[in-house]
Amino acid sequence: MLTQADTAAVRALVAEDPVAHTFVDSQLATTGTVAARSSALYLGRFDEHERLVAACWVGSNVVPVCSDEDSGAAFGRALLKQRRRFASVFGPAEAVRGIWSELAHGRQRAFDIREHQPLMTMTAPPAPELRAHAVRTAWPHDYDRLLPACAAMFEEELGYSPLTQGEAQYRARVDWLIRAGHALVETDQSGRIVFKAELGVVTPLATQIQGVWMNPDFRGLGLAASRMADVAALALELAPTVSLYVNDYNTRALATYERVGFEQAGEFATVLF
Repeated sequence: MLTQADTAAVRALVAEDPVAHTFVDSQLATTGTVAARSSALYLGRFDEHERLVAACWVGSNVVPVCSDEDSGAAFGRALLKQRRRFASVFGPAEAVRGIWSELAHGRQRAFDIREHQPLMTMTAPPAPELRAHAVRTAWPHDYDRLLPACAAMFEEELGYSPLTQGEAQYRARVDWLIRAGHALVETDQSGRIVFKAELGVVTPLATQIQGVWMNPDFRGLGLAASRMADVAALALELAPTVSLYVNDYNTRALATYERVGFEQAGEFATVLF
C-alpha cells in the first residue's frame, strides 16, 4: 500500500498518459495524496531499483495506472487478499484483463465483462457545420427532469435502475454534476430532456464524456452526431483533450464519434460486478 511519500511518483505515472489515467488524475487533484483514506487507497509495484512502475487506485472501483497485464495480475493477487467487494474494474485493457485473471478466482462474480472498449480522443474542435448549438450546460431547475433521464440511461446500460440501489448517492451525483457545470443537456420547449451527456471526469489536461443518452422519442432522426459535436466543443473549452470510451460492438456509436472527429487512442476494458 502506498503512502504520502509516493504521491509524486504516482503523479509521474499519471503524467505519462493523462488521458488514459484521467480518473486517477482527478482523484489526486481532489485529495492531493495517495495516502490511504477511509474511501480509497493506492497499491504500487516497484522494480528492482525500488522505482514505482505501476499503481492502482482502490475504492468502490478498481482503476489501474499501468497498461500491462503482468502488473494488473500482481494487483489482482493483492486485491484477493483484501477480501473486498467492488462495483467495477476499469481502465487500460491489458491491465484490467490482468486484474480480472486473478480476481476471477475470488468470491465476487462478474455480471458483465467488456473486454474491448476503444478509448477515443479529440483535440481540435469539431467542424462548424456539424454543430447544432442545441446542447447547453444544465441548470439547477433541470434536475427533476434530468434525474429520470440519467436513470434511464443507466438502466439501459447496466440492466437495473440506480434509484433502486444506492439512490441517495446517485441523486447526489446528478446534483453535483449540475452544480459543477458538467451536466450537458438539450431540452425542448416544454423542458423535456431531448439529449444529455456528462463530463464525468474533468482535469486541466483532459475531460471524459460519460452518460450519453438520446430520448427514445428522438432516436433515428439523425441528431446524434450534431449533439456529440456540441458536447465535444463544450468539453474542449475546459481542457485541451476530450475523451470517451465505448463498447466495440456499439458500431453505430463508434461511427457517430468518428464522424464528429474522435480517433482511437487506446483501448479500455471494464469488469462489472
